[in-house]
Amino acid sequence: MFNNWFRTNKAAMVLLTIVRLYVGYQWIEAGWHKLTGGFDASGFLKGAIAKSVGEDATVQAWWGSFLQHAALPGVNFFNLLVPAGEFLVGLGLILGTFTTFAALMGIVMNSAYLLSGTVSTNVQLLLMGVIIVVSAANAGRIGLDYWVLPYLRSLFHKKDHTPAARPLAPVQAMKRSV
Repeated sequence: MFNNWFRTNKAAMVLLTIVRLYVGYQWIEAGWHKLTGGFDASGFLKGAIAKSVGEDATVQAWWGSFLQHAALPGVNFFNLLVPAGEFLVGLGLILGTFTTFAALMGIVMNSAYLLSGTVSTNVQLLLMGVIIVVSAANAGRIGLDYWVLPYLRSLFHKKDHTPAARPLAPVQAMKRSV
């Protein structure tokens, strides 16, 4: 019932728009600062790796291993991906374009930050992102998704207007075989 309210209710649509704009602003601002102010993830990654060892480790060892052996060697890729991803998630949420996908990518980034031992606003943004994803298209109805999603559906679900051959009913099939 509650899930259906998020997906169909007009009051929920307005509330979701406010939540979407807030979360979008948080993401676009974080991404913009990284894009314009220079960003190097190596210090963050090294700090998270350091938190994954020892008796008081706050980062799971498997995540620390991933960061050490995959993320840190590919830090130049992450230096581009993180700011662009944050900015694009924010832009998508603010404009209401591909809202569910943008929120899902925000959840992925928030999860990565949380796994790396950074709490900050990540928990609340993650929870709001989950609400946006659960609400599906209703979160983007007051946004460009109102026009974009029906257009994309029409592109991928073109109906063939030629009458299809219908299979014979069992009685008709029996009459023909006799």
